[in-house]
Amino acid sequence: MATGSTDIVACPDCDLLQRVPSVRAGETARCPRCGRALATGKTDPFDRTLALALAALVALVLANTEILMELSARGRESSTTILGGAREMWRQGERVSAVLVCFFTTAAPAAYIGCMIALLLAVRRPPAPRWAGTVLRWAETGNLWSMVEVMMLGILVSLVKIASLADVRPGIGFFAVGPLVFLLAAMSTSFDPREAWSRVRWENGYWPGSDR
Repeated sequence: MATGSTDIVACPDCDLLQRVPSVRAGETARCPRCGRALATGKTDPFDRTLALALAALVALVLANTEILMELSARGRESSTTILGGAREMWRQGERVSAVLVCFFTTAAPAAYIGCMIALLLAVRRPPAPRWAGTVLRWAETGNLWSMVEVMMLGILVSLVKIASLADVRPGIGFFAVGPLVFLLAAMSTSFDPREAWSRVRWENGYWPGSDR
């Protein structure tokens, strides 16, 4: 499938104005002056990304609703989820930390995945409605604030530290976090925002893919 258009664009690195030709899957159009990749032909940039987004949504639900880990020490057992840990921090007075955990590990990834699903459904049949451009901007912002991988590193460090003090058993939520990190990264890699923008209808009804 060919992607791209012949509209004049400015290179993000050197500002050279140029026409970017259509590129096929596996091909890359680069700036002739600085070599910056301007367009990359990706195989099935929307259906594949949509499948990854739906899988990420399932992983996110499991990561936040299922038990993250179980602890057993001196005859006492305890288990918690991500949201359960944030709630406990709130009860203990660590309210800023609780809000940050909820935002970076739950709200931001959920907003990113939700926006991507809505956007990918909207751009499947061009021209996409104008609101798709707004949703694309929201998705890019949500992706910047999504820090599930940081949470994964924090969990691994905690496991190493408490492994000698208690019996630690990872739960379903723990095993869902790893795939969630991979799926979010795969979504960003497979998605082609330039092709999505080319399908959004403008305010005057024009869209780059039209014959006007």
